[in-house]
Amino acid sequence: MAALNLTPSVPSTFILMGIPGLEASHVLISIPFSMFYIVGLLGNFIVLFVVGKEKSLHKPMYLLICMLALTDIGTSTSVMPKALCIFWFNLKGITVGGCLTQMFFLHAVSVMHSAVLVTMAFDRYVAICNPLRYATILTNTRIAKLGLVGLIRAVVFVLPAPLLLSGQPFCANRIIPHTHCDHIAVAKMSCGDITVNRTYCLVILFVIAGLDLTLIALSYGLIIKAVFTISHKEAHQKALNTCTAHICVMLTSYTPLVFSSLTYEFGQGIAPHVHIILANLYFVIPPMLNPIIYGAKTKELRDKVVKYICRM
Repeated sequence: MAALNLTPSVPSTFILMGIPGLEASHVLISIPFSMFYIVGLLGNFIVLFVVGKEKSLHKPMYLLICMLALTDIGTSTSVMPKALCIFWFNLKGITVGGCLTQMFFLHAVSVMHSAVLVTMAFDRYVAICNPLRYATILTNTRIAKLGLVGLIRAVVFVLPAPLLLSGQPFCANRIIPHTHCDHIAVAKMSCGDITVNRTYCLVILFVIAGLDLTLIALSYGLIIKAVFTISHKEAHQKALNTCTAHICVMLTSYTPLVFSSLTYEFGQGIAPHVHIILANLYFVIPPMLNPIIYGAKTKELRDKVVKYICRM
C-alpha cells in the first residue's frame, strides 16, 4: 500500500484539506475570515466607485490608490471563495488546472501589489522632493504605463512557477494540507526532484521583496533628507503626514507576507495550522485595512466618501 501511494501519477484533481487538525472548527473559523473578506471587498469597491465618479480625484495619487484596491480585491478573491467553500460546504476538490491557475493569479497579484507600493513611494518622493515638477513628472498616462510595467513584471516572474510544476510527476497522494494551492505545498506532493521549484520560489521572494523594499527605502531616505532641510516646523510636519498612509499600508502588506513566507519555509517547529491561519490572514487583513487607512488619512478622499454615504 505504501508503495502504491508513492507511485507517480497524473491526478485529475487535488484535495484541499482546509486547516488540518481544526476541521471541526471550520465553520467557526470561517466567521472572522468571511467578515474580513466582505469588509475588504466593500471598502475597496467604495474607493474604486468614488474615485471613478469624482473627476476631481482623477489624479496620479488616487489612480495608485485604485490600483492598490484592485490588487487587494484580486489577492483576497484568489483565495477566500474556495477557502469558504471548504469551511462551509466541505467542497475540497480542485482540478490540477484550477490549482495551477489559482497559484498563478495569487502570486502574480501579490507581485503586482508590491510594484504598486514601490510606485506609491516614488509618488511621495516626487511630491515632497520636487513638488514644482510633480504634475509634469507624474501624469495619469505615466502612472498607467508604470502599472502596465508592474503587470508585465508580475507575469514574467510568476508564470515559470506553475509551468515548472505542471511538468512534475505527482504521487498518488493528492491531499494538499492547505486552503489554497500554495506553490511549495503543491511542489511537496511531487515524486520528482523539487530543488528547482524551491530555489525558484525563494529567489523570487528575495529578489522581488528585496528589490522593491530597497527602492522604497531609497525613496524614503531621500524624503527624510529633504524633510530635514525644511526649517518651518508646520511644513516639516505636513510633509511627513503625506507619507503616513503609505507607510501604514507597507507595514500591513510586507510584514505578514515576509513573516508567513519565512515561517512556512523554515519554521519546522511551528504547528501546520498556525502556518495556514497566518497565510490566510495575510490574504484578508491588508485588503481590509488599506481602504480604511487611505480613507482616514486622505482628507479629499474621505470627504468624497462621506458625501456619497450621506446621499444613500
